Amino acid sequence: MTRVLVLGPPEGPPGIAPESALLGLPIVRRTALSARRAGFEEITVLEPPLAVRAALVGTDAEALEAAPPEGVRIAWNRVVDVRDLEAIRAGAVPSSVGVAVDSPGDFRRAEDHLLASLVKDTEGFMSRHFERKISLAVSRRLAATTITPNAMTLVSVAIGLFGASFFLETTAASQTVGALLFLLHSILDGCDGELARLKFQESRFGGLLDFWGDNVVHVAVFSAMAAGWSRSVGAAWPLALGGLAVGGTLASAFLVYFRTMAAPREGPLYTSVATVEQTRLSRVADALSRRDFIYLVLILSAFGKAAWFLVLTAVGAPVYFLVLTAIALAERRRPRSA
Repeated sequence: MTRVLVLGPPEGPPGIAPESALLGLPIVRRTALSARRAGFEEITVLEPPLAVRAALVGTDAEALEAAPPEGVRIAWNRVVDVRDLEAIRAGAVPSSVGVAVDSPGDFRRAEDHLLASLVKDTEGFMSRHFERKISLAVSRRLAATTITPNAMTLVSVAIGLFGASFFLETTAASQTVGALLFLLHSILDGCDGELARLKFQESRFGGLLDFWGDNVVHVAVFSAMAAGWSRSVGAAWPLALGGLAVGGTLASAFLVYFRTMAAPREGPLYTSVATVEQTRLSRVADALSRRDFIYLVLILSAFGKAAWFLVLTAVGAPVYFLVLTAIALAERRRPRSA
């Protein structure tokens, strides 16, 4: 596979200056950083003017007067994402991928191209077709600001915790507000990862903050549902259901953390409950971990029946933990049998 990327002027008219900002970063800088993520070992820039040199400060790009013979060349006004560059490494023609920015009118298409690359193949149906459309629109506007991914995580968690407080009441109006805020938390929770990838600010701390922030919100929602139900019926038994929901949620979170996230590694912090190879059971577990369940909370809350979801979670959360345990035990046995 090709290991050297050469950035140089386009063959035709110069078009847009390569140091022009796109979603918060100069085009040429974005390409250089993406190339490193895509596995290019060397990134060279042909006779870059001063403005381009300034845009590349802090990257691994090296200025040269002539292109290395083994390098693959791409025009520095072509906007590409990591997957485009991986395709180029594998032999794709550079002009066949990405978006060439030749005029201001091309900026929108280039932005759309980069934003589309942020949508994960493993997302749930509602996340892909509804939530991502909103979160990407928000991230498009925040990319050029100083707002950090971790700041967005904290905003999302704060909204989720505020929403949880509305489940202390059993009225349909209060629970619906809580469910809508819970959904807003889920939507904005997508912005932290989007901004991290757009700004190249991914970090282990940010991934852990995101993971545990989500679980804190879930625990708060289930606890508030249990407390509100207990107060409305004047009995303590709903608290037991809340304990099962919270206990199952935390047990699953800690198991996933220690199996897939505790050890530092390259790449995304968490992608699947499986650590060796995916099986039918692990695919089911991954699907169940998606947050499409929030729409069921919203529907039930509209009728003041959020407590019904607590019943489902009191059963489902411990069962999910047992499924994760079964996956972990199966993976431990697999190397021995092999």
